[in-house]
Parts: sequence; C-alpha cells; structure tokens
Amino acid sequence: MIKAWLKENLKGDYQIWLIVFLLSVMSLLVVYSATGTYAYKTMRSTEFYLFKHGSLVVASLVLMWVCHRIDYRHYARLSKLALWLSVLLLMYAFLFGSTVNEANRWITIPLLNQTFQPSDLAKLALITNLAAMLAKRQHLRYDAKLLIPLVFWCIVICGCIALTNASTAMLLLATCFLLMFIGRVPVRFLALLVVGGLVLGTVALAAGQRFETVQKRIERFMDKDHVDFQAEQGYIAITNGGVTGRGPGQSLQRNFLPHPYSDFIFAVIVEEYGFLGGLFTLFLYLWLLYRGMRIVANTERAFGGLLSAGLSFSLVIQALVNMAVATGLVPVTGLPLPLVSMGGTSLLFTGVAIGIIISVSRDGVVEAKA
Repeated sequence: MIKAWLKENLKGDYQIWLIVFLLSVMSLLVVYSATGTYAYKTMRSTEFYLFKHGSLVVASLVLMWVCHRIDYRHYARLSKLALWLSVLLLMYAFLFGSTVNEANRWITIPLLNQTFQPSDLAKLALITNLAAMLAKRQHLRYDAKLLIPLVFWCIVICGCIALTNASTAMLLLATCFLLMFIGRVPVRFLALLVVGGLVLGTVALAAGQRFETVQKRIERFMDKDHVDFQAEQGYIAITNGGVTGRGPGQSLQRNFLPHPYSDFIFAVIVEEYGFLGGLFTLFLYLWLLYRGMRIVANTERAFGGLLSAGLSFSLVIQALVNMAVATGLVPVTGLPLPLVSMGGTSLLFTGVAIGIIISVSRDGVVEAKA
C-alpha cells in the first residue's frame, strides 16, 4: 500500500526524493543539536527551534510536491515577471530592508513577521529565464541582438545582489557561466559576461555595504600566521570528529562556533558523525548533481535540460562552497548548506528549485532507465 501511494503521489526521479528525505532527516538532527547554545542565549528551548525548523522543512517538502506536479514549461512564462520583481525587491531591501549582520538583505513580510531574502527569488528567476532564452535560441544563429539580453540580465541581477551579498552574486554568476557554456554560447559572449559581471559587481560591492567585510575576510584567509576565529573553531570541530564522530548531540564546538546551525553546520556534522558522516553528506550532493545531469540527458526538450542543469549546479555549487568554508579551502562566506542549514525562505526556495527539477524529470523516463 505504501509503495502504491508513493508511486501515485511522488512522480519523477525517485532517487532525488530519497536524497531530499535523507538530507531533511540529517537537517533535523543536526539543527536540533546545534541550536542548544543559541536557545540558551535567547532564553528559549531547543524544542522551540526544532519545531520552527521542522515546520519550514515540512513547508519546503510541500512546496516541492506542489511544484513537481506542475508542468515545468509554465515556469518560463513567469520568469520574466519574476526578474523585474526581483530587481525591485533587491533595491528595496538594499535601501529600506531589515539589517542583519550589518547588511540589508532581508525584507520583513507584514503580519507574518517573517524575513525574506529577495536574492533567493532572483536566483530562481534568473536561472529559469536564462534557460528559457537559451532554449529558444538553440536552433538560431547566434548574434549580438540575441545574446545581449542574456548577458544583460545576468550582469544586472548579479550586480544588484552584490550590493549586499558578494558570495551569492559570485555563485550565481558562475552558475550562469556554466549554463551559457552548456547552451553553446560563443566564447566572446562568455567573456563579456565574466568581464561585465566582475566590473559591475566590483562597483556594486564598493557602493554597497559589504566591501570592508569581504576585504577583511580575504586578508584573514591569506594571512597564514593568524587564523580567523570562525575558521579556527570549524577546524577544531572537524578535528574532534575523527573518523566516526563524537555521536549525535555531542558537539562541543557548537558552544563557540558563530552560527553553527547555518553557515558552519557542516563542521558540526563532521564533529558529531565524523569523517564518514561528512563524506556521506558530500556524496548526497554529488548524487543530486548526477541525477540532475541524468535528467538533462533524458529530457526531450532543451528548456527542461537547461533548467535542470542550472538549478542543479546552483544548489550543489553552494553546498560545495559551504563545505569548503568549513574545511578552510576558501574564505568565510555567509552561504548556508542547502536543505540542511536552519533558515527561513531560503529553505522554501530550495524546495521550489528541487520540485522544478523533479518536474523536468517527469518529461523523460529517468526512473525506468536508472
């Protein structure tokens, strides 16, 4: 009966559903453990944050289910409107948004009293619109009139995001580059994207709120004689984990790590579940990327393939960057671990993105060929 219900209600690539389930369970376990000190500081119980996060996880899964039931071609029609809306919301957040960690990235939703990051909507809208535009041009001759709109939107959206969030802007620019490369865009336009994105991004960063923060983080990363406090605590957590970890709920560095439930949650995973737990987490994201690429190979429509590739790249690259920060391979950023870190609307938009990927998988016969 359970198998029949799952087959009837969960369509598309079943392996992606399994990956999401495993990451969601891991998220609940680690967030519950990592919020202990935070709960003490805010004079709340850890169950309060577990319930709050659990509610968002359930909401994310519901959105994923809803989006996977919708024909993904409908998203192309909404993407252009979402792009214009994203620009307006990003500028509003920069000028009038709620300030958290010295940056105006959030807009508070009235009545709900819930913060919302417009960059989450902007990423989804840009990747969807870019995939739609590239799909329409697959059988046309490439020239400036056809490709300038693609480059324009990529540069504008990334520039608006760079005003308050340099790491997200760079990640999105890299995703757009990969998507345009897959979409067979000529090298000169790829170079225009990189140069234009870096120039406008630098100007936006200098005019925005995070220039000094980014500069200090890079300087601390390059200074081998002095280790950044956040990075140092992450190293200690990973070292404490060993091969098999200290055990669920036994993290010590959660008491010292800034944001152990979001930015540095991978360090807590390794401390509690060891090198094997960290390796398993990495495997799940690489598995997700593999399934996303399988969908690209099996879908019959260019838009579906490009959309699946773009969203898969965006999620997995962000996950790899988050892990690289915890292990000291790149400077500290503020990127959460998708599907695992405690968050608000970012978790919901991640659910929407994966729901769209699964919707694309319904267009082919991935399940039968797996």
